[in-house]
Amino acid sequence: MIPTKIADNIYDVGVIDWNIRDFHGYSTYQGTTYNAFLIVDEKVALIDAVKAPFADQLIRHISQIIDPKKIDVVISNHTEMDHSGALPKIMAAVGADKPLYCSKMGAKNLSAHFSDPWNYHPVDDGQELSLGKRTLSFIETRMIHWPDSMFTYLKEDHILFSSDGFGQHYAGFEKFDDQAGSEVMVQAKKYFANILLLYAPRILKLLEKVVASGLQIDMICPDHGVLWRKDPGKIIDAYFRWSRQETEKKALVVYDTMWKSTEAMANAVAEGIASTGVKAKPIHIRSSHRSEIMTDVLDSAAVIVGSPTLNNQMFPTVADILTYMKGLKPLNRIGGAFGSYGWSGEAVKLVTAELEAMNFQIIGPGIRQLYIPGNDGIQACMDYGKQIGDAVNAR
Repeated sequence: MIPTKIADNIYDVGVIDWNIRDFHGYSTYQGTTYNAFLIVDEKVALIDAVKAPFADQLIRHISQIIDPKKIDVVISNHTEMDHSGALPKIMAAVGADKPLYCSKMGAKNLSAHFSDPWNYHPVDDGQELSLGKRTLSFIETRMIHWPDSMFTYLKEDHILFSSDGFGQHYAGFEKFDDQAGSEVMVQAKKYFANILLLYAPRILKLLEKVVASGLQIDMICPDHGVLWRKDPGKIIDAYFRWSRQETEKKALVVYDTMWKSTEAMANAVAEGIASTGVKAKPIHIRSSHRSEIMTDVLDSAAVIVGSPTLNNQMFPTVADILTYMKGLKPLNRIGGAFGSYGWSGEAVKLVTAELEAMNFQIIGPGIRQLYIPGNDGIQACMDYGKQIGDAVNAR
């Protein structure tokens, strides 16, 4: 890979990680990139670093444009190790005395990560840094998605270096949205659902603040995936929708099964939902990754969960997806539970309690079926699905 020129004297010098398949529990079957940006002006600035194993590659990319020792300032928008891991090698190559700009929390985090006595320059929200002909402005984005997070805005070129905001786990030689095609929005949705949904209220406030300020954004450069140059408004509009947790007339029927009884119930519930005109999607948990399920949760009005009872508990994979979902805090969803059992049948009650803890609107007490559901049991599941669909339509 060679550095990509994204504007006059501005380059993406980041790296591609073709082989990563898991990002702290998130399926990255498309790989990812760790983007870093070099601005060559009267002062030369490097914005962000990369994951530690790719440090030498980053230095090679920088060296194709300029001697790393000529870099005057380094900016760390986010201290998570996929962006800061290479900093020890970068600072050694640049010069350990060079100023390292970051948020106040960024300085605390970096000094906790690394023992090197770097020349930290913590910045305030709105603080500016002149590079000569160009000016950088720092925008605090605390808890999007770490306490240290910030954006860097290049005023004259209207370029937003957005750290983990607006990113996607997507590896490719295509560097821009107009080159990568429709897959970009698919991966951007997945990224928001699994990384940023928890912080949706904060993201919405930030977006409203940016719009109110009249900030012109002609290009968005996240630290993962492709850069938005053709239509940055498209991803901004999507973030508004996702941050408001706007949903479609869609219901997920998420389930696991031991002897196919709960699966038969799931299919009947989904059929009942579909009969009301609501899109229904049954998802077998062990056939899907939790991050794919969560991506579907993002725009679903209802999440109905099915579990057999095992050892007086819900099935382990069902507990896994509920724990994962609870941590990301989807709001304003309709919920319900169902499941087959052999002896005591606690799973439906336990699943319902988890959905109630997420403040879901629970429809009925749920459906329990002893062993294999017969015709009456299947009909009860279809009727329950119709209740779910009617609740979605009533919104």
